[in-house]
Amino acid sequence: MFSKSKINEPGPGNDTAAKPSIPESPKPSTDFKPTAPKAKPPASVLSADLHVTGNIRTTGDIQVEGTVEGDIRAHLLTIGESATIKGEVVADDVVVNGRIVGRVRGLKVRLTATARVEGDIIHKTIAIESGAHFEGSVQRQDDPLNGGKARPAPGQAPVVPTQQG
Repeated sequence: MFSKSKINEPGPGNDTAAKPSIPESPKPSTDFKPTAPKAKPPASVLSADLHVTGNIRTTGDIQVEGTVEGDIRAHLLTIGESATIKGEVVADDVVVNGRIVGRVRGLKVRLTATARVEGDIIHKTIAIESGAHFEGSVQRQDDPLNGGKARPAPGQAPVVPTQQG
C-alpha cells in the first residue's frame, strides 16, 4: 500500500537527514461493530374485522384473517380460517385454511382440512389434506409464478390463441 513519508513534513523534531521510515501498524477501526443478522420481520396480519378492496403486494409475509377483494402477491401467504379472498393469489408459499375464489399460484401450495378453494391452482408442489374442499383444476409448473406463460410439454405444439368473429 502507499504511505506518506514524514521526512518532508515541517514540525518539531524533524531532522533534515533521511531516516528509514518504519511503517506504522494500522490502528484497529472502532467504527465497525459486528451485529447479529437482522431477524426476519413478522408477518403482516389483516385482522378478521378488516375488509380490503384492492390489490395487495409485498415481498414479505402476510396472514389474512379478514376479507380481501383483489389480488394478493407475497412471499408467504397464510389464509386464516375466517378469511375470504376474491381474486388471484400469487406467493412462494401459500397455506390455505379459509376460502379463496380465484386462481392460486405458488411454488408450494397447501390446502388444510378447513380450506375452500374455487379456482385453478398452479403449483410446483402441492399438498391437499383430507377434508379440504376444492373445485377447479390443478396444474404443475416448474415456474408457477411467471404469470401463466406455461410452456408446452415436450412433443406438443404451442397453443396459439385464435380470433373469433
